[in-house]
Parts: sequence; structure tokens; C-alpha cells
Amino acid sequence: MNSCHRRHFVTLIVFFIPLTWSSATLSFAQSVAREFPAAAVRGIIQIAAPPSVLLDGKPDRLSPGVRIRSPQNRLLMSGALVGERMLVNLTRDSGGLIHEIWVLSPEEALQKRELATSPRNFQFSSEADKTLRDDGNTPFHMLPKFPQQ
Repeated sequence: MNSCHRRHFVTLIVFFIPLTWSSATLSFAQSVAREFPAAAVRGIIQIAAPPSVLLDGKPDRLSPGVRIRSPQNRLLMSGALVGERMLVNLTRDSGGLIHEIWVLSPEEALQKRELATSPRNFQFSSEADKTLRDDGNTPFHMLPKFPQQ
């Protein structure tokens, strides 16, 4: 009978000690604060149809190799986040496209960060000025001249 109890005790130790270590490791990983690059800025992002997004209500684009990280630092796919509004820190690549995104936890959201409403070095066709129209007040000599046929 004692050998049977010893066998069960050894079995419990072999299976449950690694489980307690792994749960301790997971809880430690969740409590570690993430460090963001100095160039990271803060904004509210909504993914419309990847790579198109709205950043603080204005159209923007994701880079082809964008990395989106959850508050637990797991990688997220942009297609799975369509329509969600999230408070994020982000960085841009050399072309001005959004390259890295960190979805913020409530604790990280309390940290102060520069806002992402800085000017871009490109313009989307949806933002471009519409074609100029004649308001009826243009003097005749300033109208465009067309060749006669």
C-alpha cells in the first residue's frame, strides 16, 4: 500500500510542478511593462480595410510589414481588427506609413506621449482638392483658351 501511495505522490510531483512553474511564468510575463521607442506617438486607430486605416479620424495607411501587438505583446492580424477603435502607440517607416502598432493596456494609456497628428509627406487621393469649378464670376479674358477645330 505504501508503494502505491508513493507512486501517486511521484506522479503528482512530476505533472503539477511544471504546471505551477508555467503559470508563474505567464503571470510574470503579463506584469512586465513594455518599453516603447522614443519615436512612438499616440493615437486612436480604426482599421477600415487593411491597409487603409483611420488615425485620429483621418485616412492613413499601414506598411506592408506592419506589426500589431496586443496588450499581452502577442501579434495581431489587421484583418481580425476591422472596425475596432483602439488607443495605440505607433511608429512610422521611412516612407511615412504606419509600421509598428502597440495596443495599449489601461496602465500604459496613463503614460504621457506625443500625439500622432503630425503632418505627413504624402496625400491620399480622397484628401486631394476637388477640381476647380467656375463660379460664374471669372472674367472672360481669364477663361481658358481652346484651339479652334
